[in-house]
Amino acid sequence: MTPTTTRHWVLSQKSVGRPVISGSNSIFQLITKPIPPLESSDVLLKVLYFSNDPAQRLWIHANISPARLYTTPVEVGETMRSYSSIAEVVESKSELLQVGDLVSCGTGWCEYAVVPAAECMVLPKIPNVSPTHFSGVFGVAGVTAYYGLVDTVQVGPNDAVVISGAAGAVGSAAVQIAKHVLGCKKVVGIAGTDEKCRWVESLGADVCLNYKSEGFQEALARATEPFVEVYFDNVGGEVLDLMLKRLAKDGRVAACGAMADYNTHGEGRKGIMNWYDVIAMRLSIRGLVVTDATPARWAEITNALIQGYGEGKIKLTEEGQTIVEARFEDVPKTWMRLFDGQSMGKLLTKLV
Repeated sequence: MTPTTTRHWVLSQKSVGRPVISGSNSIFQLITKPIPPLESSDVLLKVLYFSNDPAQRLWIHANISPARLYTTPVEVGETMRSYSSIAEVVESKSELLQVGDLVSCGTGWCEYAVVPAAECMVLPKIPNVSPTHFSGVFGVAGVTAYYGLVDTVQVGPNDAVVISGAAGAVGSAAVQIAKHVLGCKKVVGIAGTDEKCRWVESLGADVCLNYKSEGFQEALARATEPFVEVYFDNVGGEVLDLMLKRLAKDGRVAACGAMADYNTHGEGRKGIMNWYDVIAMRLSIRGLVVTDATPARWAEITNALIQGYGEGKIKLTEEGQTIVEARFEDVPKTWMRLFDGQSMGKLLTKLV
């Protein structure tokens, strides 16, 4: 029987600092809404998995002006947005999609969603490959990594590359792409535990350094001797500041994320101390927003990633996905794992 209502997590207030998700000050509110009727070319989707991404924090940040955000922010009263949910078509008024098709699209935090069929990507069926990888290595994470390395900073075989957040969804994909697809001469990962570092090395990094360990700065200097050509930055903060001193003349930075600063406020931010190195070394720092990629380019990159998997250059490992089974009531709680270092690879919420 087709449902007539669906629950949503909506934004109740924007915030700075660490998001509060429970009690009277919670930034999210659970409500029930009627499911709207399908128009021509619409489909009704049942959400199976939510993609959890650090960028979602920016869309609800109280101190970021819409004029300085790369996308439309989530406003108070709106359903919390999400990238690349995995969903099943349960009703269709489109010739593009049939009931039972599995698709990837943006649904927001709701159990059921009505969306135009043209906004959905039918998931290819690859033997022994879970559809969840189309929210990770073959989805927004892998495309971001590839687009950042190739289109943003033009990485090639003559480059040594450092990748921070290397055990995350984008970082772990970037390690494999840099080493095995692009053939970089050296790949250095940075992660937050020894366990994560060993996994990053198993993906192809020549070495991975634990930024929380004693002697990290000295180890980073040794690993980047004499200097490196490219830094793929997922974290910003102190690690970015350190890397400005480890880049060679004409070095390039792909600025993908600033995880270190997303939940800090005021005095919690240290700022950049080594800006002189940008001048002296003629460094190029370029922001990376994957939605700048055209649909055609996105398709090209997805095909290249699938081809890399078929050629054995890209691994789909158990550690590459953290899939958390959760009731719909616990969707915000699972999302918060992004900020606690509790996951490796792509963090997905599986609705149960």
